[in-house]
Amino acid sequence: MLQADNVTYVHGTRPHRPPAAGAAGLPSPGVHDVSLVVDHADILGILGPNGSGKTTLLRLLAGLLHPAAGSVTLGGTNLAAIPRRALAKRLAVVPQETHLAFDYTVLEVALMGRYPHLGPFELEGPGDLAIARESLDATGTLHLADRQFTTLSGGEKQRVIIASALAQEADILLLDEPTASLDLGYQIDIAALLSRLNRERGLTMVVATHDMNFAASLCRTLLFMKGGAVLAHGPVDRVLTSDLIGALYGVRADVHFHDAASHLTVVPLGRMPKSVAHTSEPRPGAGRHS
Repeated sequence: MLQADNVTYVHGTRPHRPPAAGAAGLPSPGVHDVSLVVDHADILGILGPNGSGKTTLLRLLAGLLHPAAGSVTLGGTNLAAIPRRALAKRLAVVPQETHLAFDYTVLEVALMGRYPHLGPFELEGPGDLAIARESLDATGTLHLADRQFTTLSGGEKQRVIIASALAQEADILLLDEPTASLDLGYQIDIAALLSRLNRERGLTMVVATHDMNFAASLCRTLLFMKGGAVLAHGPVDRVLTSDLIGALYGVRADVHFHDAASHLTVVPLGRMPKSVAHTSEPRPGAGRHS
């Protein structure tokens, strides 16, 4: 179980230097007093406007950032107390974009996921190679094993990076905008892949995304963030509502269950008047559950 308890993180702080002040003269947190529990095999979607703290929260959950207050724990142990190599065996991060310093093959990229399992100066063995190839096969990219990573399409690259994360044999995947800049076909492919991995392998996933329909098709739980704080948290059908979308984005939206798609769908209808968006905003934490 991955858990955040009253986590706060302030951007731009340095030792002996106060944080930048917000409009009210108070520190402007990237994430403020966020608490959540990610249960085993859950798929949690984090949604919110640009600058709402989605990626910051994801990096805190991955142990890549350390909270100024509160704690993030995995199985009851503070992430700060878990060595990086040991943590990488349990948590795998799929970034929004991957830029490699050298021109690696697809198989070499998948093998990078085995690094946490290797000792100092140890080279990959037959077992590591088998796991890397199995991970590529699971993501439908084994036929690309000998291709240079830089020659792949965006959707192919994303599936290879997910394969590398699978090769870590981690229990939890943390994904930052996994469908950003992908065409509609690849978005469907990535959603189907993640759903299958969750169903067949019981992988726990946390997905930061802007795409509400992608989140509705994949996730069981949603967390809405606004201004670094939790606006709503709960099951998809309780959180993905016209009122909460209006409070989150200031947008009028039609939300209904689509029989053919078998999940809720969101159709944006236009901007809400600012006065309406402000007065209709629910209190922070609305719809929150454990």
